[in-house]
Amino acid sequence: MKPRGSVAGPAPLGLAAVACGVALLTAACGSGGSKPAATAPSSPAASPSVSAPSAAVCADIAALRTALDKLTHVQAQGTGAVAEIKADLANVKAATTKLANQAGNQWQAQTSSLKSALTSLETAVQQVTANPSATAVTSVVTAIGEVTTATQHLFAAVGNRCPSGS
Repeated sequence: MKPRGSVAGPAPLGLAAVACGVALLTAACGSGGSKPAATAPSSPAASPSVSAPSAAVCADIAALRTALDKLTHVQAQGTGAVAEIKADLANVKAATTKLANQAGNQWQAQTSSLKSALTSLETAVQQVTANPSATAVTSVVTAIGEVTTATQHLFAAVGNRCPSGS
């Protein structure tokens, strides 16, 4: 018989992987809006065919930043953390979809890439919580890397056209 309050099996490993991955996403997607990008040598005139985003699109970008921030700052512990991560991930997906719909063709490649990466992460989180294993943990870490890269590409494309509000 197990002592009361103990956790059976490798479930803590899966939760730890998700939490660790979220920490990696935090580092990649952190506020970042307070510092100018050092990798933006081109002038705004370099792409005259790109129009300034509407106020609604900038609001959607701000909402996506907020949703990502919430995902990267999980407050709950144990099984509550898994539920919080899943809910926050759903909110990030919804914010990404809303941005993609509102922006139309603007940043379409980046939003499509982010939506695909978020779907992969959602699947990986479901797998690691249902059947914790080293393979499932690796899938979560890989998916978080994809989300990180896609988020960086989207925010780099947005650049300073929408202030981050920070």
